[in-house]
Amino acid sequence: MSAAHTSTGRAAGSTGHVIVIGGGISGLAAAHRLLEGGAKVTVLEASSRLGGKLRAGEIAGVPVDLGAESMLARRPEAVALARAVGLGDRLSPPTTASASLWTRGALRPMPKGHVMGVPGDLGPLAASGVLSPEGLDRIGRDATLERTEAGEDVAVGAYVAARLGREVVDRLVEPLLGGVYAGDAYRISMRAAVPQLFEAARSQRSLLDGVRALQARTAAASPPGGPVFMGIDGGIGTLPGAVADAVRASGGEILLHTRVQGLRWTGEEGWEARVGDRVLAADAVIMAAPAGDAARLIGPDCPAAATELATVDYASMALITMAFRRADLGRVPAGSGFLVPPVDGRRIKASTFASHKWGWIADADPELFVLRTSVGRFGDDADLKREDAELVDLSLGDLGEAVGLAARPVASTVTRWDGGLPQYTVGHVERVARIRAAVGALPGVLRVCGAVYDGVGIPACVGSARRAADEVLGTLAPGSSGGE
Repeated sequence: MSAAHTSTGRAAGSTGHVIVIGGGISGLAAAHRLLEGGAKVTVLEASSRLGGKLRAGEIAGVPVDLGAESMLARRPEAVALARAVGLGDRLSPPTTASASLWTRGALRPMPKGHVMGVPGDLGPLAASGVLSPEGLDRIGRDATLERTEAGEDVAVGAYVAARLGREVVDRLVEPLLGGVYAGDAYRISMRAAVPQLFEAARSQRSLLDGVRALQARTAAASPPGGPVFMGIDGGIGTLPGAVADAVRASGGEILLHTRVQGLRWTGEEGWEARVGDRVLAADAVIMAAPAGDAARLIGPDCPAAATELATVDYASMALITMAFRRADLGRVPAGSGFLVPPVDGRRIKASTFASHKWGWIADADPELFVLRTSVGRFGDDADLKREDAELVDLSLGDLGEAVGLAARPVASTVTRWDGGLPQYTVGHVERVARIRAAVGALPGVLRVCGAVYDGVGIPACVGSARRAADEVLGTLAPGSSGGE
């Protein structure tokens, strides 16, 4: 070993060598931040590609996203990362944000003036036809009901149903939450998934009053204008590759097809990660893997955190992307697409009119129209056992009923995300706090980040990664190593 390196593999004078386990956007963002702080970084990814649930692809020669397709622009972390890795000039807001709900036998406009489906303004909701007259009348009881206690946490669906009735949950909250988590509103934690709504529930007796107060504060604090969501010309799926290029350019190492079989804290020698017949040493570890893999790897040194991670459920889903000749379509409704409440019993849970929503898709081939549907949610994955061709056919069947589509696609592709989305059940915030406390108490520096912890959206994942990286950088002083 040369005199310039310690037994941990750290260059002398640097802040240390950090292994990042997981090459999704969280792991890559953590690596990018660590390199900014002067660390030596090795990213280990078990699969053949980077990016996790972000995946760029193409259909009929048109570039598309086969995973996540947009990021919240009003939360800055993901947009800032895109700019930092040279994608600033490709940031692109949706060309339309006008979505619909396919419910009660018709395609209806998504009511404005709500917080994750919980209305503040009843006028647009009544005009939309999404709720029955009885459902609208039930909302009015919120003003006279006694306080519904939210406690330390409560399921979104249970609380909203108690205040406003089940119709609001089943036809508004469920499809919106399902679009984010592919989950069940009656199991999802309000405190973790919609924290601003949780605070409104705790501060106001009336949920409607709480939502209105929240909307007023948000309007006062937000700068005027600016898109709510942002995409990237060529697809959000191009972001991981750009971050990976920046990591490599800064001296970071990224290893694909590198599954970590074991991880252990050795004391003075630091951490050891076993990959095949190799052992990689490091001063610190950032765990950016899904909950099951994280539990397996940290279990020997941190059984308390592993036990908590083992309780996290995941939802599976499939995306069916199809390209049609515009000449075959007749008419496609305007707007970005529609959501489908599970209570309506349809097979698809959403459809995105990608050629309407993203200008770069429409411009790639003006003669084609690209759309996608999604199938599957937590507790409802029977259709995911079907062959790809069957998923295309059932999507076409629902699209025919929803928008009158009768054409066959000229190309289609099915992307399956098995165990793709962690479920934030009641008590999730406390669960995450216990996990972080347990790993933080280890003698060796280990931090966790990713969709399991602080939100499944891209900005939340990037923010989680930056938090983990900054904590690691704060514990690794230059020139101090157990191996020196």
